[in-house]
Amino acid sequence: MSTGLELKTCDIAALVRSGKRSAVDVTQAVLADIEARDSTLNCVTRLLHERALQAAAEVDRKVAAGEDPGALAGVPFGIKDLFDVQGQITTAGSVVLRNDPPSDEDAVLVARLLEAGAIPVALTNMDEFAYGFATDNAHNGVTRNPHAPDRLAGGSSGGSAAGVAASMFSLGLGSDTNGSIRVPASLCGVWGLRATQGRLSVEGSYPFVASLDTVGPFADSASGLQACFEALTKETMVPVDTTNLRIARLGGWFADNMSAPMQAAVDGLAEFLGAGTVVELPEVARARAAAFIISASEGAALHLDRLKERAADYDPAVRDRLLAGALLPATLIFKAHRLRNWFRAEMHKAFTDVDVLIAPAVVGESPRFDEPLIEVGGEMVSARANLGLYTQPLTLAGFPVLTVPLVVPGLPLGAQLVARPGREDILLALGRRLEESGIALARRV
Repeated sequence: MSTGLELKTCDIAALVRSGKRSAVDVTQAVLADIEARDSTLNCVTRLLHERALQAAAEVDRKVAAGEDPGALAGVPFGIKDLFDVQGQITTAGSVVLRNDPPSDEDAVLVARLLEAGAIPVALTNMDEFAYGFATDNAHNGVTRNPHAPDRLAGGSSGGSAAGVAASMFSLGLGSDTNGSIRVPASLCGVWGLRATQGRLSVEGSYPFVASLDTVGPFADSASGLQACFEALTKETMVPVDTTNLRIARLGGWFADNMSAPMQAAVDGLAEFLGAGTVVELPEVARARAAAFIISASEGAALHLDRLKERAADYDPAVRDRLLAGALLPATLIFKAHRLRNWFRAEMHKAFTDVDVLIAPAVVGESPRFDEPLIEVGGEMVSARANLGLYTQPLTLAGFPVLTVPLVVPGLPLGAQLVARPGREDILLALGRRLEESGIALARRV
């Protein structure tokens, strides 16, 4: 039986809505496919058999009754295991929470996808408490990149990104505090959207850094990403003419350290979009440092009481960074927040004469999981800590960022497209143009 995932999001929904495909049949095939293949990739921590089949049966009932089953009818989606799912324990990738009571209700974003007819099929692997860029979890193992199983999927939302790339489900929910959607989307070759901070509800998602946390979707196509975003916001995008957009490249920090393949990929994207202008943001290194400090201090504050009692239960790599964050002086944290406000204002200035900025998402191809290093400044450094080299600085401003899976030889590479706050419509329209032109396409196996 076919899973239907040789088709893209909008095609699956169209077939189910028309009654030509049964949502139950699609869901049964998807669940069987995940059971058969996920032992190799480790994208999924829990399958939602009963919940998925109940949701699918309800979609088929609505179709048979002539009711509207929703724009995403029958489309399977994965859920990063920091979103509440009714009846499931939200573990945030940690054994520390495994004895918590099950959730009474779904997170807002999960509920909205269900309202749109999408089918929740699995909870997905992540870095513990979303603190990392690798999806290398001491409790649940490493999620492997579907395009090269000896390499990292990226993180912390790696299970959702890799599941979409592996054609296990069409859509995935993730969170992005410092790059946790953008990094795995790039390394796995799928579409990912970090929405404007505050645009999508974080209600029902386990926090990491409350002042920076953002959530968003992964998708198998630009059109699927737009349909998903419309379901999450309950808004319909107004068409945007992309032909006269003012597009520029980010230089300086964002032009250094790229691998040769990434440099060629970004050059090709800029050329296609006519992005001849280069914009340089000030104090990017300090902005990244501020993101580190804010993340470490707020994360530590959230976990400190529990760490005092159960430090040994934490992933050692996460525990050590949280403990270090607890030692940061208040004056340094204050300076980091002050820099954040200043940097946000500088980002707004950068868009005075520009509609979209282009930047690489990562320095290059995914590193091997048994040698998790990347080259920065001529030195080999930890991938887990540094894959966010280009994503972390942009975190401070809270602007929306679309990760574009570029068509390149070799392993996947992605670019960031950045717009003003609230202008996801521009990014999604531009993404669809790139997809239709064959410049950017999700790569699935």
